[in-house]
Amino acid sequence: MDALVSIITPMYNNESVIEKTIQSVINQTYTKWELILIDDCSYDKTTTIVNAFTKKDSRIKVYKHSTNKGAAQARNLGTKKARGNYIAFLDADDLWQKDKLQLQIDLLNRTQSDVCFGSYEWINEKGIPLNVKVNALESLTYKKLLRANYIGNLTGIYNCDSLGKIYTKDLKKRQDWLLWLGALKRSNKPAVGLSKTIAYYRITQGSLSSNKLNLIKHNFNAYRKGLGFSVIKSSYYLIMFLYEHLFVKKRLIKNLI
Repeated sequence: MDALVSIITPMYNNESVIEKTIQSVINQTYTKWELILIDDCSYDKTTTIVNAFTKKDSRIKVYKHSTNKGAAQARNLGTKKARGNYIAFLDADDLWQKDKLQLQIDLLNRTQSDVCFGSYEWINEKGIPLNVKVNALESLTYKKLLRANYIGNLTGIYNCDSLGKIYTKDLKKRQDWLLWLGALKRSNKPAVGLSKTIAYYRITQGSLSSNKLNLIKHNFNAYRKGLGFSVIKSSYYLIMFLYEHLFVKKRLIKNLI
């Protein structure tokens, strides 16, 4: 347990959920971590809640934006502040299984890979399981990831020692996908996936999972502005994405009952 894991969590008005999210990090069986919370100018009680944790646990740190800048800039600030050998991400309304980090560090060491991700399940806004699991691929290349986002950001972790710090484009959506594309582009190895459920993704009214038309728009924007592809190339990959999303990736989503 020598390697330090930096966990980056952007926050914006998350008073109803942030305590459980932080607790899911504290409960990790792998204990050498730092939790970097970026408050994106919340106006509710989020900061008050997290400050109570920082007083009890020196591994938890809070940085605050003076104005609301969005998730991309919050993650980039967290990355800048990170001191870890590995960097992982956890949104303020999501949760981790207690063995999440231990399983991933073990797998990364065993395979000598640079990037690891895993399976996760859906919960609703109240934290109630929706009995849906998104299964991780066993192995994932940059080329495959370019066709659709197969890495749930709440499950991803990368080796900062070997890849360096990875910053993402300041897009409203899909900046997490761009980050993992950047990680796999730097690495000469595929990402490795865990089939076990290691996290819980909260489905909210505004989540991309609940709005397919917005998903298409934001994907095109990621190709065009995020990756700098031409209109023609972006359109080609958008068609590839639609096929992959509807006929390939969809098979990874399983009902548990």
